[in-house]
Amino acid sequence: MWRVQLRLIVLPPPSTFRPMTLTDLPRPTSTSAGAPDDALEVRDAASGGAAKREYVKRIFSEIAPRYDLLNHLLSFNIDRGWRARALDALGWRRAPEGRYLDLCAGTLDVSAQLSRLDGFKGSVLGADFAEPMLRSGRGKSSEQVVRPVVADALALPLADASMDGAIVAFGIRNVADLDACLHEVHRVLRPGARFVILEFSTPRSAIVRTGYQAYFHHVLPTIGGLVSGHRSAYKYLPESVKHFPEQRALAERMQRTGFAQVSWTDLTFGVAAIHVGEKAS
Repeated sequence: MWRVQLRLIVLPPPSTFRPMTLTDLPRPTSTSAGAPDDALEVRDAASGGAAKREYVKRIFSEIAPRYDLLNHLLSFNIDRGWRARALDALGWRRAPEGRYLDLCAGTLDVSAQLSRLDGFKGSVLGADFAEPMLRSGRGKSSEQVVRPVVADALALPLADASMDGAIVAFGIRNVADLDACLHEVHRVLRPGARFVILEFSTPRSAIVRTGYQAYFHHVLPTIGGLVSGHRSAYKYLPESVKHFPEQRALAERMQRTGFAQVSWTDLTFGVAAIHVGEKAS
């Protein structure tokens, strides 16, 4: 038996659990269309700490309406293939009727993609603390299969050893405390379950890295700011990647948390990477 407390809403035991729909959530208050381009604020948030949580929550709430469009536009649609590979690494076919966590779920792209895979008969909990992002993902899949929940990655409303797998796509670099997040995911996974991280990284090749840095630090913030109307959000992205551990360091931190059989695969010349770890049986 498990209980969930979320914004003073207590969910009943699994036998009577009703999937939480977005209509259950209070409407967000309106936010400004854009935010001041404060370079200091961006750097402070990217470096982590107390300021990061509120900054990330605010900017993602503000860019939610155009988030999907910009994701596909700025990645030249390559991100769709990256997500497919990450889902394949999740190993959901070992427990096709299981319960899976989409952490930092955003607009529920990964949740929806998993729910539509041939042979998948389980359920997905899409957790994100930016409610407008979840609202923007509304309608991508059946709410009987994908259950959006407003929740913080550092304090998940889940019982120990209750999930058959977890995945996070382009979200873990945004958490305020990476190690605490890794411990929290490890806590909610069943023994033998996998945790998959899909995240941006810095290419190791000097030639690729030069072009990547030019695009990431100049072209992407300009286009992202114009389309979204939010000037600082897309300057935060390259700053957050710069402060995120490189592939080997992230793998080591996963191992220190207790994950076993940790490995990683570089994608598209090292622009992104998939890390996989299992909770020991």
